[in-house]
Amino acid sequence: MSENIFYDCIVVGGGPGGSTAAAFLSKRGKRVLLIDKEKFPRDKTCGDAISGKSLSILEELGLVGEIERADHGEIDGVLFSSPNGTVASIPFGKGGEQIAKGYTCRRQVYDNLLFQNAKKSCDVLEGMVATALVKENGVVAGVRALGADGKEYEFRGKMVIGADSVNSVVAREIRGAEVDPKHTCIAYRAYYSGITGMTGKLEIHFVKSIMPGYFWIFPMENGLANVGVGMVMEDMKKHGTDLGKAMEDITRNNPLFKERFANARMVTQLKAWQLPFGSKKRKVHAQNVLLVGDAAGLVDPFSGEGVGNAMLSGKLASEVAYEALVAGDTSELFLARYEERLWNAVWNELSTSYKMQQLGKHEFLLNFVVGKAAKSPKAREAISGTLANKEAKNEYSSPLFYLKLLFE
Repeated sequence: MSENIFYDCIVVGGGPGGSTAAAFLSKRGKRVLLIDKEKFPRDKTCGDAISGKSLSILEELGLVGEIERADHGEIDGVLFSSPNGTVASIPFGKGGEQIAKGYTCRRQVYDNLLFQNAKKSCDVLEGMVATALVKENGVVAGVRALGADGKEYEFRGKMVIGADSVNSVVAREIRGAEVDPKHTCIAYRAYYSGITGMTGKLEIHFVKSIMPGYFWIFPMENGLANVGVGMVMEDMKKHGTDLGKAMEDITRNNPLFKERFANARMVTQLKAWQLPFGSKKRKVHAQNVLLVGDAAGLVDPFSGEGVGNAMLSGKLASEVAYEALVAGDTSELFLARYEERLWNAVWNELSTSYKMQQLGKHEFLLNFVVGKAAKSPKAREAISGTLANKEAKNEYSSPLFYLKLLFE
């Protein structure tokens, strides 16, 4: 074990945020310990889509080629359906011009790729469950963890980066336990084989029976599909929705899907998880501590995608941690620059996504927008722009966008 080493930084959690932070910081010469409760490769319940934001950081890490060599699915657009059953297929790009393909990748594969990359430049301990922060005179000085051998260990360091997901031990210790039903999504997911009608597009379906939630089908490798449902916790409680039963009903009885799933087979268990939406600013730093990914609560409220912001926050945390260590100042005041940079990078996008999520609660708007997209090339181009362009996405959240669609 590495108990006797005093680290510059201890990263708790080896998912995309933690592995990204550990890799960037250790490659700049800092001594980093990365711990995770699981042994890799391990599964992580998720939608498995890899955003453009993720790809840009993968490129910085030199890992795009690794993704292309690993098991993955390729996507070229998004297919939407509205509550009234209208379907609109929208390619990535503008004016009918196809842009670069996108990817899906099972988290068992994707996270392991990032974890093994971090392992090249920092110390790593798997099967190590963080149980508490070590404090000296009230100041965080390390991490206490339970090993796979049943023994308790203490690891000391100048800083701790909490990347230990939605139920983060590190986050709990610096801001308390909190689940806000207005800004937390509950989702269920399983992998299927044998679904017909797959088109190489991410499918997002606004199904009447689970409004204001949605149902998705994402193409994976070798004929697999990631299938799931999601709904904001507050809405789920309000409507008394059983998402697991709702998903079964959609695949068996909904006119759009019952034939497609007639010979399909669920090849994994149906699993549930929480997504902490970034529609609310949570505390993401304290003296000697930074939070990234789901521990910071950065999931996109409209798409449900969290890997991109996890990796971005991991990169930003590594930069601020490096600056703090070089300056010899890991105070809460110094580390506030992380919070400033993080929200400057993601808040406008997250706020816009939250507005879009709220608009998505209105059945007539969904029917209207998807209906226009199904009929109008200009409308498809407008929506396609929102998938690839941050400025266009801001326009999509404005009522003027819908007025313009009326005249397309």
